[in-house]
Amino acid sequence: MLEIKNLHVDFEGLRGKTEALKNMNLSLNNGEILGIVGESGSGKSITALSILGLLEENAIISKGKIIYNGVNILELSKKDIQALRGKEIGMVFQEPMTALQPTMKIGKQLFNVIKQHRRLSTKETKEAVLHALREVHIDQPELVARKYPFELSGGMRQRIVIALAMAAPPNLLIADEPTTALDVTIQYEIINLIKELNDKRGTSVLLITHDLGVVANVCDRILVMYAGEVVESGSTKQVLNNPIHPYTKSLLAALPDSVEPHQPLQAIEGEPPNLLKRPKGCAFSERCHYVMDICKEEHPELKDGESNHQVSCWLEKVIV
Repeated sequence: MLEIKNLHVDFEGLRGKTEALKNMNLSLNNGEILGIVGESGSGKSITALSILGLLEENAIISKGKIIYNGVNILELSKKDIQALRGKEIGMVFQEPMTALQPTMKIGKQLFNVIKQHRRLSTKETKEAVLHALREVHIDQPELVARKYPFELSGGMRQRIVIALAMAAPPNLLIADEPTTALDVTIQYEIINLIKELNDKRGTSVLLITHDLGVVANVCDRILVMYAGEVVESGSTKQVLNNPIHPYTKSLLAALPDSVEPHQPLQAIEGEPPNLLKRPKGCAFSERCHYVMDICKEEHPELKDGESNHQVSCWLEKVIV
């Protein structure tokens, strides 16, 4: 369904050019849930916004392709890309309060989206609004439809954003940190809701998160990103049970479940590199416990391992 090939995205600024994405590659099959994980600033959201053509004006896509159902999105006109948004590709943004129109009632917002993408009468559209709310497990949909976003809880607002994203309904759902700022119980409900919609409709899902616990529960495959690059990819079982890249290992070691009771959490020492001056070799070399001379001089390519388990590391044969 979706394939990104060798995508490069730069941002022009007063201090120069920032390489936000470098050699970005991914593929997503029909009905599959693909998780993209990594620290803040690793390029996860930039990848999502590139697919939808929502990058800032100072963004430059210097190289690569984004192919959706055989069509290169980067070659489409603004009008054609607009036609894909919502109808073919839906998106759940990080913060529901900024994704919703604060001065418009929930029902009206859903009504406008459904009317835009589906050929329904006014009566049928109103019925579709209530159906969309019920589908995301909102009780009393008639009452909620008459409310403004500020009258709802964070969890309710996130359900509304998912309902908006699925209203067309799209073939692909991009969920960008859909559980951010929600308590653990609500996070669990939102993730289960996305999984349920995937099972029921066969919708493909690109799930962007920094929470490895989330991807472990719902994703078929995982991409691990660092400094705008994919450093490891494979099935969820492969990546979580047999991590190869030192960065992936560090992420897993930092999980609370990985630490003995009453012991401090393990943090990843150092900071991500300044992408205004991308390191010559491996971007993780300054924070890596296994660093060698070659790591600082030559950039490792993403190579295939066993059963499509890919890793970008000079040490992949040594530390497996």
